[in-house]
Amino acid sequence: MELVKIYECLCDRTRLRILNLLCSGPLCVCHIQEVLGESQVKISRHLNYLKTRDMVVVQREANWMIYSIPEKRSRELDANLACLQDCASEDKLIVRDNARLKKVRARLRKDDSAAAAICCGKPGKSIKHGKTAGASCGC
Repeated sequence: MELVKIYECLCDRTRLRILNLLCSGPLCVCHIQEVLGESQVKISRHLNYLKTRDMVVVQREANWMIYSIPEKRSRELDANLACLQDCASEDKLIVRDNARLKKVRARLRKDDSAAAAICCGKPGKSIKHGKTAGASCGC
């Protein structure tokens, strides 16, 4: 992956926040929107930007579009995502996003409905220092 393409994606706060969330596993648009507190249109626009540059992949599950970090990533993308995770603990907004995401994932684990099982119901791997840890989401 071209390094300039990666940095073009990382130069926007909303895209950084989205990538940070997706580093912990796949999410649907509605939950990204809920965590970030932004409009569906804005989130979808940024997700499309990331998708066209191969920074995220999307899979349709029933009515939901589930976004994730690609399973096969370039060394450059891995390094930059690891750097994002390392620096994220210093950013108050990203720390808040992570806390909100934790609550959303906890709520989804408690929800026994079929919709919750399809829509982000599986825990994901998290990207940390270029490695993965956690359950199997394919991230």
